[in-house]
Amino acid sequence: MKTQPILATLLLSLAAASASPEELLKKPDSWFRSEDGKEAIANVLSWQSPEGSWPKNGDTSDKPYKGKAGKIEGTFDNKATTGELRFLARALEATGDAQCRDAFLKGFDHILEAQYPNGGWPQYYPPGKKYHRHITFNDGTMVRLLEFLGDSREFKVLDPDRHKKAAAAFGRGVECILKCQIVLGGKPTVWCAQHDEVTFAPAKARDYELPSLSGCESAGILRFLMDLEKPSPAVIRAVKGGVEWFEAAKITGYRYGKSGKDRVLEKDPGAPPIWARFYDLETGKPFFCDRDGIKKDSVDQIGKERRNGYAWYGNWGESVAKDFAKWPHR
Repeated sequence: MKTQPILATLLLSLAAASASPEELLKKPDSWFRSEDGKEAIANVLSWQSPEGSWPKNGDTSDKPYKGKAGKIEGTFDNKATTGELRFLARALEATGDAQCRDAFLKGFDHILEAQYPNGGWPQYYPPGKKYHRHITFNDGTMVRLLEFLGDSREFKVLDPDRHKKAAAAFGRGVECILKCQIVLGGKPTVWCAQHDEVTFAPAKARDYELPSLSGCESAGILRFLMDLEKPSPAVIRAVKGGVEWFEAAKITGYRYGKSGKDRVLEKDPGAPPIWARFYDLETGKPFFCDRDGIKKDSVDQIGKERRNGYAWYGNWGESVAKDFAKWPHR
């Protein structure tokens, strides 16, 4: 049976599972002042945790939270919190609602408080003692926080002191990214999905997410670095090293898609390049894991549950190459 590309389907399913109030930002001012807008605002406010963050994998603008506030599990993962804060900033602009202002400032201050002195962020704050404490690049978490802080210059609700703190936090975050970049044989390469919050070393998360060179998260990091207005020589070196790695790590002549209900990797000379999710730190070869944490050489060596429930391959490097081709510092 012929395989079909699954990336678009996967992205759509993820978006459906983790809708965000950010999707409402383009609504006109009149909508935010309408009954529908007021209801959405009230819903978002109801989902804010006592610490200042929001939970993931749900549309917090769709319905109100009816449980105990202390039970809300706020996080920075999977697009949570930054989307709600952007929404509240927009709502405040349109309505002048003091509740939006107070909730926004609480969430903004929470992000600043959650940053480690070395510039990284855990998956949520307070982080506890498990893998969530690591500097989290997984699912674009740290990059998204930095993009939010970079955009905060446009948030009129912020006072000069908060603007100053946001700029300092942004700078520390960029430095942290550079410190986390994995250097092999004297050459900067890419990043792991999470790094130790003390040593910056690649770190393990879930049992099938071992220390590695990440073909997924690293793409977003490189694109973020290329978007910096005035990149330092260290940033330029980091980008060039990462782009080099992506070029060397690309997989050609194969297509990752669906065959019936199963995901498979099949030969296809005409297929565009793809990249594996994880590459071994020593051999540089792709690897795959079940929940037992044992590395396998091919995706068909792991069970169906993980094989079909995780994005093991993707076209992540395409966006890196396109951005680099237009980057004036290459």
